[in-house]
Amino acid sequence: MNISNLSAESDSSDVTKEQLIRDFKVVVADAEALLKATAGQGGEVVAAARAKAEESLAMAKVKMSEAQAALVAKSKAAAKATDEYVHVHPWQAIGVAASVGVVIGLLIGRR
Repeated sequence: MNISNLSAESDSSDVTKEQLIRDFKVVVADAEALLKATAGQGGEVVAAARAKAEESLAMAKVKMSEAQAALVAKSKAAAKATDEYVHVHPWQAIGVAASVGVVIGLLIGRR
Protein backbone atom coordinates (compact mmCIF):
# COMPACT_ATOMS: atom_id res chain seq x y z
CA MET A 1 0.00 0.00 0.00
CA ASN A 2 1.34 3.39 -0.98
CA ILE A 3 0.75 5.73 1.94
CA SER A 4 1.14 8.92 -0.11
CA ASN A 5 -1.70 7.95 -2.48
CA LEU A 6 -3.93 7.00 0.43
CA SER A 7 -3.13 10.26 2.19
CA ALA A 8 -3.77 12.43 -0.88
CA GLU A 9 -7.11 10.77 -1.64
CA SER A 10 -8.13 10.84 1.98
CA ASP A 11 -7.18 14.50 2.49
CA SER A 12 -9.19 15.87 -0.43
CA SER A 13 -12.30 13.80 0.27
CA ASP A 14 -12.10 14.41 4.05
CA VAL A 15 -11.87 18.17 3.59
CA THR A 16 -14.86 18.11 1.27
CA LYS A 17 -16.86 15.90 3.63
CA GLU A 18 -15.92 17.96 6.67
CA GLN A 19 -17.00 21.17 4.92
CA LEU A 20 -20.22 19.50 3.78
CA ILE A 21 -20.97 18.36 7.33
CA ARG A 22 -20.29 21.86 8.72
CA ASP A 23 -22.49 23.49 6.07
CA PHE A 24 -25.22 20.94 6.59
CA LYS A 25 -25.22 21.54 10.34
CA VAL A 26 -25.76 25.24 9.67
CA VAL A 27 -28.68 24.47 7.35
CA VAL A 28 -30.22 22.14 9.92
CA ALA A 29 -29.88 24.74 12.66
CA ASP A 30 -31.49 27.38 10.43
CA ALA A 31 -34.34 25.04 9.52
CA GLU A 32 -34.95 24.23 13.19
CA ALA A 33 -35.02 27.95 14.00
CA LEU A 34 -37.51 28.54 11.19
CA LEU A 35 -39.73 25.72 12.42
CA LYS A 36 -39.68 27.13 15.95
CA ALA A 37 -40.47 30.62 14.67
CA THR A 38 -43.52 29.38 12.75
CA ALA A 39 -44.78 27.15 15.58
CA GLY A 40 -47.51 29.63 16.50
CA GLN A 41 -48.79 29.96 12.94
CA GLY A 42 -52.14 28.33 12.27
CA GLY A 43 -53.69 26.74 9.27
CA GLU A 44 -53.78 23.30 7.73
CA VAL A 45 -51.31 24.13 4.95
CA VAL A 46 -48.75 25.52 7.41
CA ALA A 47 -49.16 22.52 9.72
CA ALA A 48 -48.69 20.09 6.83
CA ALA A 49 -45.62 21.98 5.61
CA ARG A 50 -44.17 22.01 9.13
CA ALA A 51 -44.76 18.26 9.51
CA LYS A 52 -43.09 17.53 6.19
CA ALA A 53 -40.16 19.82 7.06
CA GLU A 54 -39.73 18.16 10.45
CA GLU A 55 -39.72 14.72 8.83
CA SER A 56 -37.16 15.80 6.23
CA LEU A 57 -35.06 17.40 8.94
CA ALA A 58 -35.08 14.21 11.01
CA MET A 59 -33.97 12.15 8.00
CA ALA A 60 -31.25 14.68 7.20
CA LYS A 61 -29.94 14.48 10.76
CA VAL A 62 -29.71 10.70 10.52
CA LYS A 63 -27.84 10.90 7.22
CA MET A 64 -25.53 13.56 8.63
CA SER A 65 -24.72 11.33 11.60
CA GLU A 66 -23.97 8.44 9.26
CA ALA A 67 -21.70 10.62 7.12
CA GLN A 68 -19.90 11.87 10.21
CA ALA A 69 -19.42 8.29 11.46
CA ALA A 70 -18.02 7.26 8.08
CA LEU A 71 -15.63 10.22 8.14
CA VAL A 72 -14.40 9.28 11.61
CA ALA A 73 -13.93 5.67 10.52
CA LYS A 74 -11.90 6.73 7.45
CA SER A 75 -9.78 9.06 9.56
CA LYS A 76 -9.05 6.27 12.02
CA ALA A 77 -8.16 3.90 9.17
CA ALA A 78 -5.79 6.48 7.66
CA ALA A 79 -4.16 7.06 11.05
CA LYS A 80 -3.75 3.31 11.54
CA ALA A 81 -2.25 2.88 8.06
CA THR A 82 0.17 5.75 8.74
CA ASP A 83 1.14 4.25 12.09
CA GLU A 84 1.77 0.85 10.52
CA TYR A 85 3.82 2.39 7.71
CA VAL A 86 5.97 4.33 10.18
CA HIS A 87 6.59 1.20 12.22
CA VAL A 88 7.53 -0.82 9.13
CA HIS A 89 9.65 1.93 7.51
CA PRO A 90 10.92 4.15 10.35
CA TRP A 91 13.93 5.60 8.52
CA GLN A 92 11.91 6.53 5.47
CA ALA A 93 9.36 8.24 7.71
CA ILE A 94 12.14 10.17 9.46
CA GLY A 95 13.56 11.19 6.08
CA VAL A 96 10.20 12.44 4.85
CA ALA A 97 9.59 14.35 8.09
CA ALA A 98 13.06 15.91 7.92
CA SER A 99 12.54 16.90 4.28
CA VAL A 100 9.21 18.53 5.08
CA GLY A 101 10.85 20.34 8.00
CA VAL A 102 13.62 21.67 5.75
CA VAL A 103 11.11 22.91 3.17
CA ILE A 104 9.01 24.62 5.84
CA GLY A 105 12.15 26.14 7.35
CA LEU A 106 13.21 27.51 3.96
CA LEU A 107 9.78 28.98 3.35
CA ILE A 108 9.68 30.62 6.78
CA GLY A 109 13.23 31.89 6.36
CA ARG A 110 12.34 33.77 3.18
CA ARG A 111 9.92 36.04 4.99
